[in-house]
Amino acid sequence: MKRQYYIYMMTNKSNSVLYTGVTNDLKRRVYEHKEKIVEGFTKRYNATKLVYYEICDDAESAIVREKQIKGWPRKKKDDLVGSMNPERRDLSEEI
Repeated sequence: MKRQYYIYMMTNKSNSVLYTGVTNDLKRRVYEHKEKIVEGFTKRYNATKLVYYEICDDAESAIVREKQIKGWPRKKKDDLVGSMNPERRDLSEEI
């Protein structure tokens, strides 16, 4: 079975911050953010809501895509999230 990689975005309750990350286990990584297991941005800003994700077939393309999105202005990131999840629902129950 081929491994999948995920680019994802987390936000806080008020949708005022956006964190973009990459992982090979989206369920585990979202759990880590929600439970504040890992120090860093998501813990500091309480970004515990999964609002966007993409699937890639290899690690290299996932990392390239993550860096691309991280370089975007906030408006473009918001538009990307809105294209998949206009209500900014927490998608963690659907993965």
